[in-house]
Amino acid sequence: MNNPNFDASNPLLIRPGTRFSKRLWLRSAKRRVGAALLAVASLSPFTGAHAQTQAQTHAQPMIVAHRGGTGDTPENTLQAFSTALADGADALWMTVQVTRDGVPVLYRPADLSSLTDGHGKIDSIDLSALRKLNAGYSFSRKDEAGQIAYPYRNHPLQIPTLREALEAIPPTVPLILDMKQTPPRPLVEGIAKVLDELHAWSRVRLYSTDARATALMAAHPQAQLFESRDATRDRLLQVALNNRCDAPPAAGSWVGIEYDRQLEVIEHYTLGAGVSKVDAHWWTPAAVQCFKSSGNVTIVAFGVDTPDAYATAAALGIDAVMTDSPHTLKAALRARPPTAMP
Repeated sequence: MNNPNFDASNPLLIRPGTRFSKRLWLRSAKRRVGAALLAVASLSPFTGAHAQTQAQTHAQPMIVAHRGGTGDTPENTLQAFSTALADGADALWMTVQVTRDGVPVLYRPADLSSLTDGHGKIDSIDLSALRKLNAGYSFSRKDEAGQIAYPYRNHPLQIPTLREALEAIPPTVPLILDMKQTPPRPLVEGIAKVLDELHAWSRVRLYSTDARATALMAAHPQAQLFESRDATRDRLLQVALNNRCDAPPAAGSWVGIEYDRQLEVIEHYTLGAGVSKVDAHWWTPAAVQCFKSSGNVTIVAFGVDTPDAYATAAALGIDAVMTDSPHTLKAALRARPPTAMP
């Protein structure tokens, strides 16, 4: 059934001959979640915040620090979260896995060797052994001589637990938890236990690329969830390829996906299959119109790292953008002429 609030004749839906730019696409996502995630004194970081955003029609997108700002400080550490807030981030994104003894900790890669001086999977090691590893071991930057340096090898940082992060971060700061581990059940149960014990459900919104994790967490009535990534992607494809918006997300939903992303389109036919690679620019004016056509829907665009992308996101009406470097993005926005912003 057609959506009466969606204008399929919008000439901005797809422009023939337009060259899609991955960076530009990823950057149109930061506009209204900034205000949406900021809490007033009587509200939790998420409850009621979106209504405040809608009242501020000219609000700029909120800046969400991806893993605490993975480009600025060793990711998913308490130091990263503190630095991101000092650099002007409005909200924090953190990645959660569980240890062998069921403790939710903040770490993203599949193997500890990717970032630390250890090795193995998170769920193959107990918390006590994890405490001995340096979460900043692989973090590098260029020194004054232009040489690669590893500043945290002599100043180690621990992998924090979810509980430690919730206790350290001010309760007014909105938090997004990315559930990043399979099988998902131990992870979901571990997160729920901590949120129950700290009465912290209202402080967090939960995301996962794994629809099973989202479904398991939905069994907890207190959980504030993003819609599944599959649902978001399917709707964006419908708008882009069919000029249709038959099933927009319900009012109050939160959705998140990259601003742009390299995709493969596979066509199956009798004698085989054909594959086309494309830089998908999801967030067009038509896509935003579709997603918001049922009411207040909060859009978070991932991978917005430049002021041009931020400005595009603001113009589109996107609520929040996620960036790897709040420090770099905020500095670039401060240096940008006021007339360059919408």
